[in-house]
Amino acid sequence: MIRIMENGVRFGCPMRPYTTFRVGGKSEALCAVKDLPQLKKLLSLAGKEHLPYLVVGKGSNLLVKDTGLKGLVLLLKGELGGVEEKEGKIHAGGGLALSDLVRFTEKKALAGLEFLAGIPGTVGGAVAMNAGAWGKSTSDVVTTVEIITADGQETTKSRSELQFGYRKAALPIGSVVVSALFQVAQDRREAVSERIRGYLGRRKAAQPLEYRSAGSVFKNPPQNFAGRLIESVGLKGKRVGGAMISDKHANVIVNVGGASAEDILTLIATARQRVREQTGIDLEPEIRVVGD
Repeated sequence: MIRIMENGVRFGCPMRPYTTFRVGGKSEALCAVKDLPQLKKLLSLAGKEHLPYLVVGKGSNLLVKDTGLKGLVLLLKGELGGVEEKEGKIHAGGGLALSDLVRFTEKKALAGLEFLAGIPGTVGGAVAMNAGAWGKSTSDVVTTVEIITADGQETTKSRSELQFGYRKAALPIGSVVVSALFQVAQDRREAVSERIRGYLGRRKAAQPLEYRSAGSVFKNPPQNFAGRLIESVGLKGKRVGGAMISDKHANVIVNVGGASAEDILTLIATARQRVREQTGIDLEPEIRVVGD
């Protein structure tokens, strides 16, 4: 196993630095994956040894339990995090940070992806979660996605095949997003930069960016907003240990210092129970909870 992982493996690695919440226990093995051949070998190993695995991008929309993770945690690096302009489209690796993708479009004066500015994730995560903001989603701009299935097969999925929905995509179980192709349009660089600044400004005004968080905790119910519901039942500012339901945006739980995953899980459970009891609406978590 160590030979396949080469020099990028760490055993018993704390997950705190790899999540935007900055909480969580240790991973059994964490591996930086530098290219496609190595990724295929690792997925093959996981299949043969019946090892669970988790691809972690920027660790947003992710809560790792205090007890940690069994199996492999994979970080897509090297060529799996690259970006290039390709025949009027942008070809981006699954491990590429959205912030780097947006900067690339600004530099090249390419329009269409500005709404992704400020979202703390990677291309792979944006595809898997159909990430979006301000009424726009990844599904609006992605054309094709290259994936590796759990059994190591390379395949390309079109936008229609992915059957995008609200914060989800129909990816095969256990598959890994290797890259995605985005539709863009040429524009003036100043215009692209202005739109990026506008989205970043709106995000700063609406969200508690001064604290560590995983963004929106719950999906918005049909014809409603999770934050509005949580605020309506009096939980805005509610604190458990080092975690707090933000007093700026009630659908965000923040780490105000020294929070544990259990503190956050307690607040999630409290919000779901209180909203269900008082409104009859069962909030569905948007963040993914993993661990033993």
